[in-house]
Amino acid sequence: MAMPSRYRERLLEICGGRLVVTVDPDTCLLVYPLPEWEIIENKLVNLPSLNRRVKSMQRLLIGHATECEMDGQGRILLPTLLREYASLDKKIVIIGQGKKFEIWDEGAWNDSQESLLESVQDDEGELPAALQELSL
Repeated sequence: MAMPSRYRERLLEICGGRLVVTVDPDTCLLVYPLPEWEIIENKLVNLPSLNRRVKSMQRLLIGHATECEMDGQGRILLPTLLREYASLDKKIVIIGQGKKFEIWDEGAWNDSQESLLESVQDDEGELPAALQELSL
C-alpha cells in the first residue's frame, strides 16, 4: 500500500521512512513512525505486568509490532498476519491520528463510523475532563 505524498515526505523527514505497524483492538492496524513507537513501547513495557489487562495489551501491541520500511514510492509491505487481522481486502482507508495512522478495511471503517456517530449523538453522559477542556 502506498502512503499519500503529504504523509510520505513528512515521514521521511521524521523517521527516514522507518515505521512500526501493530494491531489495535478495534481490528484496524496502527502505524507509528519508529521514534514515536519507541516512546509507546517504553511506556507499555513499564506498566505493571501483573495486571491481566495490561499484560493482554502488551502482548497484543508489542507482540504484533512489525518494523516496515517505506520504499521510494512511499509503499510499505504489510505482513500477511497483520493484513488478515484487520481483514484488509482491496479497498482500505488510512486515517491520520496525530502521531500515528490507522489502516482500516474500507467496509469496516464505514461500519465503525456509523456506530460512532450514533453513539456520539445518543450519548448524554459526562465528557471526560480532558475533553471538556479541549477547544476545537
